[in-house]
Amino acid sequence: MGNQVEKLTHLNYKEVPTTDPTGMDRDEGPRIGVSYIFSNDDDDVEPQHDSVAPDLGGEHPTSQPYDPRLHEVECSIYYRDECIYQKSFSGDTPMSDGVEGGGGGGHLATYTPENLLNRCKPGDVVEFVCQAQYPHWVVYVGDFQVVHLHRLEVVNSFLTDASQGRRGRIANQLYHYKPLSPATVVRNALDQVGCKDRDLSWRNSECFAAWCRYGKREFKIGGELRIGKQPYRLQIQLGEKRSHTLEFQSLEDLIMEKRRNDQIGKVAVLQELSSHLQPAEDADSKDPGAQTANE
Repeated sequence: MGNQVEKLTHLNYKEVPTTDPTGMDRDEGPRIGVSYIFSNDDDDVEPQHDSVAPDLGGEHPTSQPYDPRLHEVECSIYYRDECIYQKSFSGDTPMSDGVEGGGGGGHLATYTPENLLNRCKPGDVVEFVCQAQYPHWVVYVGDFQVVHLHRLEVVNSFLTDASQGRRGRIANQLYHYKPLSPATVVRNALDQVGCKDRDLSWRNSECFAAWCRYGKREFKIGGELRIGKQPYRLQIQLGEKRSHTLEFQSLEDLIMEKRRNDQIGKVAVLQELSSHLQPAEDADSKDPGAQTANE
């Protein structure tokens, strides 16, 4: 690459550094992880939302059945040995499509924007979700309004407008960091309104909203040095007792990969991982040691 800085993106899981697929993390020294330098990932630059909901006069995404269990990837984020994020549907009570909050009765349940207005409190972070789109995060600041990073600018909008018709959930419980006081969260968000383009310190709406709520520099662009062994791990659930782990040098890079998984959807992620892991599993099956039970 020489002195030229290139835009780095990630095409498939064959190019991603991983830990052992069996779950045994062998310490083999530093690995060079995926780095999304100067790359944006979500609705701040992508036109997907406009193509789905160009105006609220058409058919809303909320009118379409949406079950988080079918579309979203269960995963956990670890910083060294500490779990700092978890999305898991275990323990959620399934609900029928006709019941508000369908897809789960726990903290991952989704609601219409109008219903969210009755649930949100100042300082809450909200995640809007829709199939085949990047999740969009906002900070509720009161009076039916939110602050969010949208198309490379921090803006103040009504919650219903920011949703663009998508269902959403209060996402306070996803990250396990200690939150700042509601007043501080609101002030953090409002102080950034009008910030745009090169003055931005966040790569996507999730990083901005999480920074407002937790105040962690790790959510900012370049908030961590990418040197040494990757301290962050993204553990993706493949089944009830099976998972796959990817390693990253920064939380920022890991969030980019997690959001990519949300955008392409659960089925596509599992297919990618299945095709990537199958050769390793086939090699294990040919191991002479695996045949000792039959001798």
